[in-house]
Amino acid sequence: ILSKELEIMGIRLNRTAPGIYYKKKATGGIKFNATCALTQLGDVPQETVTRILSGYRIHNAEILFREDCGVDDVIDVIEGNRKYVRCLYVYNKIDTLSLEEVDALARLPDSVVISIYMDLNIEYLLQKMWQYMGLIRVYTKRKGQAPDLSDPIVLTAQRHGLTVESACKTISKEFLPIFNFAYVWGRSTKFNPQRVGMSHKLVDEDVIQIVLKTLVQQKQSKDYAARVAAA
Repeated sequence: ILSKELEIMGIRLNRTAPGIYYKKKATGGIKFNATCALTQLGDVPQETVTRILSGYRIHNAEILFREDCGVDDVIDVIEGNRKYVRCLYVYNKIDTLSLEEVDALARLPDSVVISIYMDLNIEYLLQKMWQYMGLIRVYTKRKGQAPDLSDPIVLTAQRHGLTVESACKTISKEFLPIFNFAYVWGRSTKFNPQRVGMSHKLVDEDVIQIVLKTLVQQKQSKDYAARVAAA
């Protein structure tokens, strides 16, 4: 019931945004293109899409299909206010069910079965939560010291991103204007350590050492005087 209510409110659970490029224009009519076969929009997909757009009083637009989509997907793109959210269904009290019932629930899509009372499957639930929320742990390291594995930075793809820049913002926004480069150890690099810039994408359990600009380098920056005055 709750899933249906969220669907009505424009929240799409465990779905990604349709592969449709859409742009409303002032003139030029409807420009329709597709890079793949469209099997869900009737015998003549272009006519179906044109009718949908006409229902919204849209007569000038560009629309490009990058994947096979249906009518509901087209409407979602036109509306432009849909949210696509990962969702995990958790079933508790499996200690009160039969093995057959537990097995049936565990096989449902996006589902985890647990028992709080008997402490069953809790660790697996935590792993799935991290996976569904797109969370990663990044450990920091000071020059000449071992990485601090007790207090990782937690980054998320859905909110602030997984880049070195995101890690800098999490530690301190003051690092951004004086950031020079970073050394990264882990699965995101080709070799350890690898010198990277702000756009480098981190993965779970990477280790990062941030190197800031020297005072001489900071003074060479165009905004140095403004930052000093603001401080």
